[in-house]
Amino acid sequence: MPAEPSSAIPSGLTVLGHAEPLRPAETPHLLAYLATITDPRARAGRRHPLAAILALTAAAVLAGARSVAAIAEWAADAPQPVRAALGTRRDPLTGCWAVPTETTIRRTLARLDAEALAAAIGGWLADRERPSQRRRAVAVDGKTLRGACRDGRPAHLLAAMEHATRAVLAQRQIDGAPGEVPAFQPLLDGPDLAGVVVTADALHTHAAAAEFLVAGKQAHYLFTVKANQPTLLARCARLAWHNVPVLDRTRDRGHGRVELRSLKAVTVHHFGFPHACQVIQVTRRARDLGARRWRTVTVYAITSLTFAQASPAWLADYLRGHWAIENGLHHVRDVTFAEDASQLRTGSGPHTMACLRNLVIGVLSRAGPVNLAAALRHHARDPARPLATLGITLA
Repeated sequence: MPAEPSSAIPSGLTVLGHAEPLRPAETPHLLAYLATITDPRARAGRRHPLAAILALTAAAVLAGARSVAAIAEWAADAPQPVRAALGTRRDPLTGCWAVPTETTIRRTLARLDAEALAAAIGGWLADRERPSQRRRAVAVDGKTLRGACRDGRPAHLLAAMEHATRAVLAQRQIDGAPGEVPAFQPLLDGPDLAGVVVTADALHTHAAAAEFLVAGKQAHYLFTVKANQPTLLARCARLAWHNVPVLDRTRDRGHGRVELRSLKAVTVHHFGFPHACQVIQVTRRARDLGARRWRTVTVYAITSLTFAQASPAWLADYLRGHWAIENGLHHVRDVTFAEDASQLRTGSGPHTMACLRNLVIGVLSRAGPVNLAAALRHHARDPARPLATLGITLA
């Protein structure tokens, strides 16, 4: 779901930086993860390894390619050492490393199991993250691919993304926004979420989702509470908030406005929602620079985290961090990769390309906030740079 107008946009997205190359010892080889995906093509006539096609495509997207035609052009221009490192086929007659044509790439992407690709990419990104003292947080949100229409309906993707690294751990194509709720549990069934805080907007605030996360995945939840759960919302609003002190305050200035946030939290027992331990009230006051009038919005959230497990400052960070999936993933895919303008429509092609863009965003965000447009231009100037960033070494 889109962020509310008063949601803070992370100013770090405008900071210029580049992800440092991976050292081979840091993580299993990306090609090994891609090799776990089942090849959808018939054996007869199959010339290029699937892992090589996917690695070539990922490297081209990291170099700024937005379409299949641009991917094929990057592959055709790649020098022989780069082709060899990406696992392409060696021609037995000439001894040269051959690359697939645009048609081969397009057909392969359209027939691929995109959910398997998302799982492989999510596993690779997760395996290379260093442990942190703070609990990992994963945001769940959906996005419509407006240009990828079939039968008059655009494709809709539901993704799970880590707050800190923007690594997408899982992604599924669903039947429009109403399909997000039944797809919530299948989306999160694969990743290891033990001890992880899962954040989601009010669309997913359901007892079944909370029970699944806590009892089934040994995770925690932090859900926004709105009018789609009127009884729960009324129960949250009736708490004696006037007797609760403000536990955390933040002030943000940027993008033409000033925003003040205050957070209160109350420990609850037997609140009528599975595993609920705290109810949170966030009051946001925002005004445009140069204006005097403030806009005030009060929102509520509920979590399975106890006060001992998450301080008020951490809760505030988790709530703000949830919008990273909107501002740091969906918005970036639209603006930097022109995803909504893409006309790729065949089969799983739109979903597959979204997975590869997720890979690029995750790997570039590894060292912190980064100007992705500048990083793509940086990688476009040398065909060996995408390989270094993806942890693939030249022979």
